[in-house]
Amino acid sequence: MGITTAWAISAHSDAFIEELAPRMRPLLEAERGDPVARERWQRWQKEPLPDYHTWRTIEAGSPDANAINSFLELTASGRYIQDMYNGSGRDDDFWIVEDVWQATRDPEEMFLSIQSKTYALSAFFHAIGPHRAALFPGWCGSFLLTSAEVRDTLSRVEQALAFTDEERAATMRQIWLDDSPDDESVLDGPIRQWRQAARTGLGLCGISLTIH
Repeated sequence: MGITTAWAISAHSDAFIEELAPRMRPLLEAERGDPVARERWQRWQKEPLPDYHTWRTIEAGSPDANAINSFLELTASGRYIQDMYNGSGRDDDFWIVEDVWQATRDPEEMFLSIQSKTYALSAFFHAIGPHRAALFPGWCGSFLLTSAEVRDTLSRVEQALAFTDEERAATMRQIWLDDSPDDESVLDGPIRQWRQAARTGLGLCGISLTIH
């Protein structure tokens, strides 16, 4: 059975970010503190993955195959942050689609990548590599930042996504997403959101989830 996933970065006022903070920040800390997730992150930082186009030729059970599986599990939606999709229990009526994503004032204040059977965050992180990915705040594509934190982290995100023409071409070859020509690239959406939010004094909410 297939899955549908989403990675979204949406811009909001500081008041909205602070309203969301009691729900989201404990989930982010739980993800960051999970020992299995930390081991997977550290392994990826130490063992960069093979070229994506060779993955299908790698023998199952080999060290490279195990490293790939560990990375894909790391960059799938976290078991704690998944509560952001439809609440944490039967009596919790929170739903991120209505309560966060549809709360943006303007479609330009959101980057959204919806994928089938894969995660945009996985393709993005693999393409840019572990050292650039480590410059992103939060945990594995999910974060909650006030406007001041957006400004403070902008230079790091710009550093992570600064490519020469040759580097960008090589990076694009590692992105396996089946996007349409009208879809904003995972290389462009995050930096656009950061720059725009920094310029307009907004905070950012980033979430990577399984939605279906």
